Amino acid sequence: MHHQTTLQFATPGRGTRSITDAVADVVAHSRVRTGLVHLFAQHTSCSLIITENADPHVRRDLETVIARLAPDGDPAYRHDTEGPDDMAAHARTLLSGESLTVPIGDGRLLLGTWQGLYLWEHRTEPQHRSVVVTVIGE
Repeated sequence: MHHQTTLQFATPGRGTRSITDAVADVVAHSRVRTGLVHLFAQHTSCSLIITENADPHVRRDLETVIARLAPDGDPAYRHDTEGPDDMAAHARTLLSGESLTVPIGDGRLLLGTWQGLYLWEHRTEPQHRSVVVTVIGE
């Protein structure tokens, strides 16, 4: 059995947004009891991550870490067509990834106690993002 849908998210700009509940709803609707859910962001300047869901400081600290690795407006960047955050956003996506796979058991996401699914926006301005959710199993 399989099920596929595309979820739409509006972001206020740079930062994380929980998508755990939206993905869990897709899994429940799919009626798959045992299998996998695959998430794919159809963009080159946002990421999908699994991280701490209890303490928001973790997500803010991740932003600090990635800003050090891919700073906005680095003079070495050649690509800045859409502003000083443009190339940094692409690099941040490359470092953190645009897809995830999560196991499903008993018809639900098998995330750990402190894990959540997040869309991580790397652009500073608001964006509209599409995430393809594919559920496969029985």
